[in-house]
Amino acid sequence: MTDSLGWRKKFGVIIPSTNTIVEPDFYRMTVPGVTPHISRIHIRDQNLSSDEAFENLLQQIRVEIEYAVQRVMTAEPDYMVMGMSAETFWDGVEGNRKFTKMISDWAGGLPVATGAEACERALKLFNVKKIGVVTPYQPVGDRNVVRFFNDLGFEVTAIKGLRCPTAIAIAHVTQDELRNALLEVNKDADALVQVGTNLSMVGLADEAERWLGKPVIAINAATYWMALRDNGINEKVYGAGRLLREY
Repeated sequence: MTDSLGWRKKFGVIIPSTNTIVEPDFYRMTVPGVTPHISRIHIRDQNLSSDEAFENLLQQIRVEIEYAVQRVMTAEPDYMVMGMSAETFWDGVEGNRKFTKMISDWAGGLPVATGAEACERALKLFNVKKIGVVTPYQPVGDRNVVRFFNDLGFEVTAIKGLRCPTAIAIAHVTQDELRNALLEVNKDADALVQVGTNLSMVGLADEAERWLGKPVIAINAATYWMALRDNGINEKVYGAGRLLREY
């Protein structure tokens, strides 16, 4: 039987329980016949005030994530989408590939979109080499992001880690703060990348591409673009950046 609303594809979307941005972002970018179905990883201690606290949050994710996958699989999705990004960058490209395989194995072999791989595809599509990066992370997170992009041959010319004190505080970062962060990492970069799925950047990135004159990749837009295109869904989506509008 075909799902009455997700008659083209149903996406199983995994996010931390503290994340309040991915779900509305994905709803704003969806197209007819494609439905995102959210499953939340229980975050009991959302402190992010230090490298040690950041690592502790990732450990919580590693313990809980399989349960989140199992729960969303009961909705019988066609494809998996990671609505969290730090873990998808961890330990460079090799770590990303292992993480993707792990999620796919838990999901019965379904293909998986991750934010890290979506950014990789987008940067290769735009044929750029030098990038500026904005994150909500502590330094340990920033180092893993830089390692991932360096593994692929990209040069991170500047990175701005906002060092948000808690997981939920990431969603409290203002548009002015994000705009200033983009400007700070813009020098010498051919493209800008925002990671951290709980930062609200999709609309701002779309605007920033116009006034900066270069690609500005918001991770939620890139991840949803990857998911749609992997499934042969090629409609243009407006207001979320060049990827969804032009490619």
